[in-house]
Amino acid sequence: MQIDLSIFSTKARPLIGLDVSASAVKMVELSGGAREGFRVERYAMEPLARDVVADGNIVNLEACAEAVRKAWRRLSTPTRNVAMALPTAAVITKKIIVQSGLREDDLELQVESEANQYIPFALDEVNLDFQVAGPAPSSPDEIEVLIAASRKERVEDRVAVAEAAGLKPVVMDVESYAALAAFDLIAQRLPGGGNQIVALVDVGANSMNLTVLRNLQQVYTREQAFGGNQLTQDVARHYGMSFDEAEAAKRAGSLPDGYEAELLRPFVDTMALEVSRALQFFFTSTQFNQAHHIVLAGGCAVLPGADEAVAARTRIDTVVANPFAGMALADRVNARSLLADAPSLLVACGLALRRFDE
Repeated sequence: MQIDLSIFSTKARPLIGLDVSASAVKMVELSGGAREGFRVERYAMEPLARDVVADGNIVNLEACAEAVRKAWRRLSTPTRNVAMALPTAAVITKKIIVQSGLREDDLELQVESEANQYIPFALDEVNLDFQVAGPAPSSPDEIEVLIAASRKERVEDRVAVAEAAGLKPVVMDVESYAALAAFDLIAQRLPGGGNQIVALVDVGANSMNLTVLRNLQQVYTREQAFGGNQLTQDVARHYGMSFDEAEAAKRAGSLPDGYEAELLRPFVDTMALEVSRALQFFFTSTQFNQAHHIVLAGGCAVLPGADEAVAARTRIDTVVANPFAGMALADRVNARSLLADAPSLLVACGLALRRFDE
């Protein structure tokens, strides 16, 4: 079976953004458009057991498909088309320079020929896509082409999960691209505008990713091992629970009174320290020596006092990511729940925006 999945294009049609992360399945469906404004039609999150997804790989396809099925049922939507994303580490991206004016068939052949130099696998083992980025800066007779390639099994695992849940994957994106698409909506609302340096810090279950942007162009990225699972392990150890019991109690807010002072505040302080360290690596390894804003994303972004702790430690204006700020909400969407979940929905929101691609 030939899977027609494109990283770089899709037609405007009903589409659900489906993000499969280490800790949960997340779905977002948007309507409207950039001109008239977007509207959040529906969203859903379904937690995943700890061993279902590991290092971006779907280890238990059946359990993952069941979580996708549950999330989709909760959406109560007739839409079955989904946009999904591969982990950034699973995709090789490269800008290449080719002659301008080539016919599409010739351009494809040229891209495949160039791709062979950068992809350490046989081309029949990968899904390869490309997009013309624009004129080459060095020559008017050449163009820049962005190529993206991933091992077929990484794509096929995600396709299999969606199809087992009764859904139809029509777009396969890259998580970092999807997150940046949603981040654009946040950046538009930051004070200052213009030539600003903004640090997007995504603290998930297992890792913390720092992406630094200048004028919405990525200039630096770094990943370090720190995430919300460390807090869950602290809770499990402190209260004699299993990891899953601790995670459930943490989500439900049903932990004893001493939890905040004994475990939560020290974790938030450590998180602020990790953010500060990541930024120091950025400053010492680039020509930049300041950032104007920090945007906190991921499940840890909504921990009580997280933004204040990061702002105090770094002395940089810090906000919690909400790509839905300014969007209209359908009656079925609970505004308070969406506000709490928004920092975890960056990738799913970015994928939902693929519906509006030209």
